[in-house]
Amino acid sequence: MRETLDFLLNDWLHAASLPARERFADHSTETFVSVLDTCERIARDKFAPFARLSDTQEPYFDGEKVHLPPSTHEACAAYVESGMLAATQDYEFGGMQLPCLVETAANAFFSKASVAMSGYAMLTNGAANLLMAHGTPLQREVFARHMFAGRWFGTMCLSETQAGSSLGDVATRAVADGQGFETDPLGPRFRLCGNKMWISAGEHEITENIVHMVLAKIPGPDGKLVAGTRGISLFIVPKMLVDEHAALSGERNDVALAGLNHKLGYRGITNTLLNFGEGRCPVRAQGGRGIDGRGAGAIGYLVGRPGEGLRCMFHMMNEARIGVGMGATMLGYAGYEQSLEYARQRSQGRPATGAGKDAAQPQVPLVRHADIKRMLLAQKAYVEGGLALALYCARLVDEQHTGDPVAAAEAGTLLEVLTPIAKSWPSEWCLEANSLAIQVLGGYGYTRDFMVEQYWRDNRLNMIHEGTHGIQALDLLGRKVVMNDGAGLKLLAARMAATVTRAAGQAVLAAPSRALAEALQRLGAATQAAWSTGVPEEALANATPYLQAFGHVVLAWIWLEVALVAASRAESDFNAGKLAAMRYFFAYELPKIDAWLGVVARREALPREMRDEWF
Repeated sequence: MRETLDFLLNDWLHAASLPARERFADHSTETFVSVLDTCERIARDKFAPFARLSDTQEPYFDGEKVHLPPSTHEACAAYVESGMLAATQDYEFGGMQLPCLVETAANAFFSKASVAMSGYAMLTNGAANLLMAHGTPLQREVFARHMFAGRWFGTMCLSETQAGSSLGDVATRAVADGQGFETDPLGPRFRLCGNKMWISAGEHEITENIVHMVLAKIPGPDGKLVAGTRGISLFIVPKMLVDEHAALSGERNDVALAGLNHKLGYRGITNTLLNFGEGRCPVRAQGGRGIDGRGAGAIGYLVGRPGEGLRCMFHMMNEARIGVGMGATMLGYAGYEQSLEYARQRSQGRPATGAGKDAAQPQVPLVRHADIKRMLLAQKAYVEGGLALALYCARLVDEQHTGDPVAAAEAGTLLEVLTPIAKSWPSEWCLEANSLAIQVLGGYGYTRDFMVEQYWRDNRLNMIHEGTHGIQALDLLGRKVVMNDGAGLKLLAARMAATVTRAAGQAVLAAPSRALAEALQRLGAATQAAWSTGVPEEALANATPYLQAFGHVVLAWIWLEVALVAASRAESDFNAGKLAAMRYFFAYELPKIDAWLGVVARREALPREMRDEWF
């Protein structure tokens, strides 16, 4: 993987040019390499050897605390010590001012080594970044600073048992404390009552505190919750109460573990049901007072303005969505490498010849068989394409933050339209890579003798969390490609057209460039046809096939970009492999978009017309 990572960073995305920008001026190619080397070593030594252990010895609760294997504590401690939690932050906040591109590449090693154990740090980084964007100066100093330092870890608390992905239906209440703490230095102080489900890293003993970022609703003057997402606010709810100097009070907040969820995969990270208020919520809305007149519920501090919680939380959610895509990619990559190694070592069968198979000849390695090579090529196309997409998005983040105004604005627009793809495409197709890895290993792939079965189990979550596949599809077709008169889609199409023009002049890339141009035209036509009646129910009934087609067009573009670089380099097995993966994608994958776009363009009515009784 490292050779491909270096190729994408240096030859395609030109990471070496970033130190010319003021923010990254202290860095060089050498410091970037040092970061990658360090993270690769920590992931290899502290995470990878214990990925199976974290799966078989899943977290358990003894009635007082949650237990994890010591190796999980040690792995998290090694990550904290590396400084990667604050990698992109300012020096004065303990950061390295690394480009997001380098941070994303470095974190790929941890996701590949153990996507579950690395989740504690990734969530913490996301929660702290959210506070840097929307918190007050003191909230950043007290909470974000100590999360970046690894003293405290963080979570995001969105879903509820009755609401699931429908965040407008969250019922957790936040009532002004009413005990004179409205002017608390840490922010307007509230008491939260309710429950949150599917909270990863929601309870553990790895750090002395856990900082929960919680969505809840502030009742109106009539005591009722505002319907829909506009009533949602965001709160900092620490597990252990702290003061304005970040000192622990010794008192636990009213946040209780109600249970651990037992999962198909991702077993190395706790997943919890949390109760806020634990049955001691105020029965009277005014003042947040309980029957005895004292405040009740979990103490939380408002982040941002009331009613803007979901807007603030999207800062963390969008980061997490790209992170989910990278995690899915690296699980696929791990399975690809293991199945490739197995195919090279395992001898089975004999190649067909003009006269048929000669049973007297010795068996040949699996990798000699055409169907095995097809499955390996598919995996390579999926995982290397997914990695390139994630790194491209990270490069856009750097452009958004450090580029000139025009480039920054364009990067932000592209990120808007690409985020659903960066999350969902690897979650579907790198899961398919894991399925193919199992197939290459045959019966052994279905046993615990090899890790490929765990990679599949872990990866199956990624189509669900941080916005399901269907929700990403609705976001893409229902909002991202039509907002601002389709500005995002137009800009992305212009980038693709530029790639087509560059590739058309090279003989080896002329046919793929024409295929991409035609695919882009069909995508645009289907987008217009979907919305031609102006009826959302008709346009969005086939949003998921649209997401699949859109993703495949994006990945075809990414592969053509990568192929342009590979074709310009000296001949080698490495470069030939990149061109072969590109050829595979255009020959076997891109043609699939016709079926997907067909139902979109004609606004296929079956999903809307199907009746419950017919099932």
